[in-house]
Amino acid sequence: MTAFYMIPGCVLLCAAICITIFLYERNKSKKILERVLQELDDAITGNLLVTAYDESLDDAIRDRLNRVVQISGMQRDEAQKERDAVKSLISDISHQVRTPLSNILLYSELLEETLQSSCAHISPAAKDLSAAGQMAAKIRQQSEKLDFFIRELTRSSYAEQEMISITPQQVSAKELIDKACQGAELAALKKGIRILRQNTDYADCICFADPKWTVEALENILENAVKYSPEASDIAITAASYESFVCVEIKDYGIGISEAEQGAIFRRFYRSPQVSETPGFGIGLYLVREVLSRQGGYVKVQSSPGAGSAFQVFLSKLSPLRKI
Repeated sequence: MTAFYMIPGCVLLCAAICITIFLYERNKSKKILERVLQELDDAITGNLLVTAYDESLDDAIRDRLNRVVQISGMQRDEAQKERDAVKSLISDISHQVRTPLSNILLYSELLEETLQSSCAHISPAAKDLSAAGQMAAKIRQQSEKLDFFIRELTRSSYAEQEMISITPQQVSAKELIDKACQGAELAALKKGIRILRQNTDYADCICFADPKWTVEALENILENAVKYSPEASDIAITAASYESFVCVEIKDYGIGISEAEQGAIFRRFYRSPQVSETPGFGIGLYLVREVLSRQGGYVKVQSSPGAGSAFQVFLSKLSPLRKI
């Protein structure tokens, strides 16, 4: 009888032992998995794992992970060196080509003017001179096309994050606007477009910005304004000083941008179907946003199709040290 009553107790004891073993093993497995996950996270971030070399399975796994980390690290470093070399090469070639190309453009334009003047005064040779003038015009056109692609290639290399090195300093908005207008002046003259600076009081428009990159950003907006505006139109530039920002507005009367696309135009390589026939790679406005965001500024656009566009560039008036 006693043995009969002991059976349920033994069953309960066995069940309790089994549950205890199960919970223990589950907890142990959980800890092992957590440790493995941590080691995998360390391996993903490139950190080497500590191994005791006692020939256990855990240490064998760590050793393999360390090898993977070392190999991937070497491959990553090698790939980075190659990328840096390619970017440096692109930048060097672009800058080296720009000077002779600018000279070719200048000489072809001078040659066209000389031939046109000769045609007007020397009638017997006018036919030959006219043919030479046409060839000079073709040289200029092809040189302009090549100059465009070199500019876009340079911007593409700038678009890499590592190539944009921002060093903000105190500078006047007038200086930035003047240099940007000089860069876009030739393209505007060719289309008979006037770049108008509507307010001349820049006394309070002092900001903290990187002069080189900010001029590049403003010039990109101006070049787009010229590109997408009709001939003999105007582009207006105004500057205003606020409490924390200087706002430079560039307004054109060109084709405009639909509301649906206004958020997309700052994406890298984005081009609207509306301007697919116009040369370009969609780099300029991407650079504008990157440059401004890296120095505490931002850009806004107000536009509608057929009514032109107004880009507002906000440059911080606060020193980077004060913002920290």
